[in-house]
Amino acid sequence: MTGSEDARFVLRNARHLAADYMRRTVRPGDTVVDATMGNGQDTLFLCGLVGEAGHVYAFDVQAEAVERTRVRLDGAGVLPRATLLLAGHETMASHVSAGIQAVMFNLGWLPGAQHAVTTLERTTLPAVQAACALLAPGGIVTVCIYPGHEEGRRELAALDRFAASLSPRAYNVLRHEFMNGPDNTPQLLLIQRNT
Repeated sequence: MTGSEDARFVLRNARHLAADYMRRTVRPGDTVVDATMGNGQDTLFLCGLVGEAGHVYAFDVQAEAVERTRVRLDGAGVLPRATLLLAGHETMASHVSAGIQAVMFNLGWLPGAQHAVTTLERTTLPAVQAACALLAPGGIVTVCIYPGHEEGRRELAALDRFAASLSPRAYNVLRHEFMNGPDNTPQLLLIQRNT
Protein backbone atom coordinates (compact mmCIF):
# COMPACT_ATOMS: atom_id res chain seq x y z
CA MET A 1 0.00 0.00 0.00
CA THR A 2 1.09 3.56 -0.67
CA GLY A 3 0.02 7.08 0.22
CA SER A 4 -3.07 7.49 2.37
CA GLU A 5 -3.98 3.79 2.07
CA ASP A 6 -1.41 2.86 4.72
CA ALA A 7 -2.11 5.83 7.02
CA ARG A 8 -3.58 4.99 10.39
CA PHE A 9 -6.76 6.68 11.58
CA VAL A 10 -6.22 9.74 13.78
CA LEU A 11 -9.18 11.26 15.65
CA ARG A 12 -8.59 14.94 14.97
CA ASN A 13 -11.70 17.13 14.94
CA ALA A 14 -15.26 17.51 13.67
CA ARG A 15 -14.22 18.83 10.25
CA HIS A 16 -11.94 15.87 9.57
CA LEU A 17 -14.67 13.45 10.62
CA ALA A 18 -17.12 15.17 8.24
CA ALA A 19 -14.60 14.89 5.39
CA ASP A 20 -14.09 11.19 6.14
CA TYR A 21 -17.84 10.54 5.97
CA MET A 22 -17.98 12.45 2.67
CA ARG A 23 -15.15 10.35 1.22
CA ARG A 24 -17.05 7.19 2.19
CA THR A 25 -20.34 8.39 0.65
CA VAL A 26 -19.73 10.60 -2.40
CA ARG A 27 -18.80 9.05 -5.76
CA PRO A 28 -17.88 10.51 -9.15
CA GLY A 29 -21.01 11.74 -10.92
CA ASP A 30 -22.89 12.60 -7.71
CA THR A 31 -24.62 15.91 -7.00
CA VAL A 32 -23.78 17.41 -3.61
CA VAL A 33 -24.11 20.68 -1.69
CA ASP A 34 -21.69 22.83 0.28
CA ALA A 35 -24.20 24.74 2.40
CA THR A 36 -21.60 27.11 3.89
CA MET A 37 -19.07 28.08 1.21
CA GLY A 38 -16.67 30.15 3.32
CA ASN A 39 -13.19 30.20 1.77
CA GLY A 40 -14.10 27.39 -0.62
CA GLN A 41 -12.03 24.61 0.95
CA ASP A 42 -15.02 22.29 1.37
CA THR A 43 -16.34 23.25 -2.08
CA LEU A 44 -12.99 22.33 -3.64
CA PHE A 45 -12.88 19.08 -1.65
CA LEU A 46 -16.38 18.16 -2.85
CA CYS A 47 -15.51 19.05 -6.47
CA GLY A 48 -12.70 16.52 -6.22
CA LEU A 49 -15.06 13.83 -4.95
CA VAL A 50 -17.78 14.32 -7.58
CA GLY A 51 -15.31 14.41 -10.47
CA GLU A 52 -15.95 15.81 -13.93
CA ALA A 53 -19.39 14.19 -14.24
CA GLY A 54 -20.69 15.41 -10.87
CA HIS A 55 -21.79 18.79 -9.58
CA VAL A 56 -21.49 20.87 -6.42
CA TYR A 57 -23.95 23.58 -5.40
CA ALA A 58 -22.36 25.98 -2.91
CA PHE A 59 -24.13 28.65 -0.83
CA ASP A 60 -22.98 31.73 1.07
CA VAL A 61 -24.55 35.07 1.98
CA GLN A 62 -21.27 36.98 1.66
CA ALA A 63 -19.99 38.13 -1.74
CA GLU A 64 -16.43 37.88 -0.37
CA ALA A 65 -16.92 34.15 0.27
CA VAL A 66 -18.29 33.55 -3.22
CA GLU A 67 -15.35 35.40 -4.80
CA ARG A 68 -12.74 33.60 -2.66
CA THR A 69 -14.31 30.28 -3.64
CA ARG A 70 -14.51 31.20 -7.33
CA VAL A 71 -10.79 32.06 -7.35
CA ARG A 72 -9.88 28.84 -5.49
CA LEU A 73 -11.91 26.59 -7.82
CA ASP A 74 -10.72 28.40 -10.96
CA GLY A 75 -7.11 28.01 -9.84
CA ALA A 76 -7.66 24.27 -9.36
CA GLY A 77 -9.36 23.95 -12.76
CA VAL A 78 -12.65 22.68 -11.32
CA LEU A 79 -14.89 25.76 -11.52
CA PRO A 80 -17.19 24.19 -14.16
CA ARG A 81 -18.11 21.49 -11.61
CA ALA A 82 -19.75 24.02 -9.28
CA THR A 83 -22.62 26.46 -9.10
CA LEU A 84 -21.72 29.22 -6.63
CA LEU A 85 -24.78 30.91 -5.17
CA LEU A 86 -24.81 34.22 -3.32
CA ALA A 87 -27.78 33.06 -1.27
CA GLY A 88 -28.60 31.76 2.18
CA HIS A 89 -28.51 28.00 2.66
CA GLU A 90 -32.14 28.16 3.80
CA THR A 91 -33.01 28.72 0.10
CA MET A 92 -31.45 25.37 -0.86
CA ALA A 93 -34.72 23.75 -1.97
CA SER A 94 -35.25 26.61 -4.47
CA HIS A 95 -31.94 25.89 -6.21
CA VAL A 96 -31.32 22.15 -5.86
CA SER A 97 -33.45 19.21 -6.99
CA ALA A 98 -34.17 16.19 -4.81
CA GLY A 99 -31.94 13.15 -5.06
CA ILE A 100 -28.62 14.64 -3.93
CA GLN A 101 -26.01 12.41 -2.29
CA ALA A 102 -24.58 14.74 0.36
CA VAL A 103 -24.81 18.13 2.04
CA MET A 104 -21.95 19.59 4.06
CA PHE A 105 -22.44 22.36 6.64
CA ASN A 106 -19.56 24.07 8.45
CA LEU A 107 -21.33 26.56 10.70
CA GLY A 108 -19.95 29.75 12.20
CA TRP A 109 -18.31 32.63 10.36
CA LEU A 110 -16.11 33.20 7.33
CA PRO A 111 -12.50 32.52 8.35
CA GLY A 112 -10.51 35.73 8.40
CA ALA A 113 -13.60 37.95 8.25
CA GLN A 114 -15.71 39.80 10.80
CA HIS A 115 -17.36 37.53 13.37
CA ALA A 116 -20.45 39.72 13.31
CA VAL A 117 -21.69 37.75 10.28
CA THR A 118 -22.32 34.19 11.41
CA THR A 119 -24.72 31.38 10.68
CA LEU A 120 -27.96 31.69 12.63
CA GLU A 121 -30.30 29.15 14.19
CA ARG A 122 -33.27 30.73 12.40
CA THR A 123 -31.74 29.99 8.97
CA THR A 124 -29.58 26.95 9.79
CA LEU A 125 -32.46 24.84 11.09
CA PRO A 126 -34.63 25.23 7.95
CA ALA A 127 -31.54 24.63 5.81
CA VAL A 128 -30.76 21.33 7.54
CA GLN A 129 -34.43 20.33 7.32
CA ALA A 130 -34.38 21.06 3.57
CA ALA A 131 -31.12 19.17 3.15
CA CYS A 132 -32.59 16.06 4.78
CA ALA A 133 -35.63 16.20 2.51
CA LEU A 134 -33.46 16.56 -0.62
CA LEU A 135 -31.26 13.52 0.10
CA ALA A 136 -31.34 10.36 -1.97
CA PRO A 137 -31.58 7.13 0.06
CA GLY A 138 -28.13 6.50 1.54
CA GLY A 139 -27.27 10.19 1.27
CA ILE A 140 -25.80 12.12 4.20
CA VAL A 141 -25.82 15.54 5.84
CA THR A 142 -22.81 16.55 7.95
CA VAL A 143 -23.04 19.59 10.22
CA CYS A 144 -19.96 20.94 12.03
CA ILE A 145 -21.32 22.94 14.96
CA TYR A 146 -19.31 25.47 16.99
CA PRO A 147 -20.88 25.96 20.45
CA GLY A 148 -18.14 28.35 21.61
CA HIS A 149 -20.34 31.41 21.06
CA GLU A 150 -23.96 32.21 21.89
CA GLU A 151 -25.42 31.68 18.41
CA GLY A 152 -23.48 28.42 18.07
CA ARG A 153 -25.04 27.15 21.31
CA ARG A 154 -28.50 28.07 19.96
CA GLU A 155 -27.77 26.22 16.73
CA LEU A 156 -26.61 23.15 18.66
CA ALA A 157 -29.74 23.08 20.82
CA ALA A 158 -32.09 23.51 17.84
CA LEU A 159 -30.27 20.90 15.75
CA ASP A 160 -30.28 18.43 18.64
CA ARG A 161 -34.06 18.81 19.00
CA PHE A 162 -34.61 18.43 15.26
CA ALA A 163 -32.30 15.43 14.86
CA ALA A 164 -33.85 13.63 17.83
CA SER A 165 -37.30 14.09 16.28
CA LEU A 166 -36.40 12.37 12.99
CA SER A 167 -38.01 8.99 12.37
CA PRO A 168 -35.48 6.19 12.89
CA ARG A 169 -37.11 4.35 10.00
CA ALA A 170 -36.33 7.23 7.66
CA TYR A 171 -33.00 8.50 9.07
CA ASN A 172 -30.02 7.41 11.14
CA VAL A 173 -28.60 10.19 13.30
CA LEU A 174 -25.27 10.36 15.11
CA ARG A 175 -23.60 13.21 17.00
CA HIS A 176 -19.85 13.16 17.61
CA GLU A 177 -18.83 15.05 20.74
CA PHE A 178 -15.31 15.17 22.12
CA MET A 179 -16.10 14.33 25.74
CA ASN A 180 -12.72 15.28 27.22
CA GLY A 181 -12.53 18.65 25.48
CA PRO A 182 -13.76 22.03 26.66
CA ASP A 183 -17.47 22.92 26.35
CA ASN A 184 -16.78 24.95 23.21
CA THR A 185 -15.20 22.05 21.27
CA PRO A 186 -16.75 21.73 17.79
CA GLN A 187 -19.17 18.85 17.33
CA LEU A 188 -20.34 16.89 14.30
CA LEU A 189 -23.94 15.97 13.55
CA LEU A 190 -24.31 13.20 10.94
CA ILE A 191 -27.68 12.36 9.38
CA GLN A 192 -28.16 9.59 6.82
CA ARG A 193 -31.38 9.01 4.92
CA ASN A 194 -32.59 5.41 4.93
CA THR A 195 -35.66 5.61 2.68
